[in-house]
Amino acid sequence: MNSDSSPSLIIDEQIFSHLPVLPQEVLAGLAVSGKGHYLDTTVGGGGHSRLILQTAPDIQLTAIDQDEDALAAARKELAEFGDRVKFIQSNFAAYPFPAGTFNGILADLGVSSYQLDTPERGFSFRHTASLDMRMDKQGLLSAADVINEWDERELADIFFKYGEERLSRRIARRIIERRPFSTTTQLAEAIASAVPPKYRYGRIHPATRAFQALRIVVNDELKSLETFLEKAPNALVPGGRIAVISFHSLEDRIVKHSLRNSSLLRVLTKKPITAQESEIAHNPRSRSAKLRIAERVN
Repeated sequence: MNSDSSPSLIIDEQIFSHLPVLPQEVLAGLAVSGKGHYLDTTVGGGGHSRLILQTAPDIQLTAIDQDEDALAAARKELAEFGDRVKFIQSNFAAYPFPAGTFNGILADLGVSSYQLDTPERGFSFRHTASLDMRMDKQGLLSAADVINEWDERELADIFFKYGEERLSRRIARRIIERRPFSTTTQLAEAIASAVPPKYRYGRIHPATRAFQALRIVVNDELKSLETFLEKAPNALVPGGRIAVISFHSLEDRIVKHSLRNSSLLRVLTKKPITAQESEIAHNPRSRSAKLRIAERVN
């Protein structure tokens, strides 16, 4: 979630090779062992995949990601493993999941530091950029389309449902008053102007939840997650495991219920596994991570 030696690309590679979250917990949860075939459905910079491949010299891994930049970075990061790795550009919901193939399947649902820190991707309001937010650059719907074309009620609904934003109606009204918007910072400023001062200067920026909601809608993230969780268990061998790392409550709720309700799975984590304080100090991104694991039954 990278060949040219220009400075910008070097920086991008360093950013994309983010620290894998809950690394040892993932390896233990997947019970990674020799001769296994593993599927990393959100390979990103390749951090988790590298750990899996390093466990034994005969491990095979299939790495998929819908973001072509992520896949390029992973190819470089994992080049030393040669033909032990197969790379595929795909949204994890669209992958065919061949039956009874994998010993372990991993999904890390977090947005990478690279995506947040690359201004032209439009995921963050820390930089002035076009309102894009597409994980797959070939996607038809952008954040600008949603913000500038959807009506007030639709905007309020998505901010409330996908951003859990209590001031969704006020924000939607202000957006309608001020649109069209072309940049992330214009939108963030409009959202900030719509909320009372005590929210404007709170712990998180007042646009944070609305931006989360936009990203979820643009990439159809929750529906894709549901589809993935419905299809993936069939691709596990008996005793194979699936591990999913989520970063907000909407995702975690879907993961929890989907794993529990699957007739093919036995849940191994009654409560989600979270990061230790030592990891959080080293990698603040891990603070909100929740890992759930289930095993394919015979």
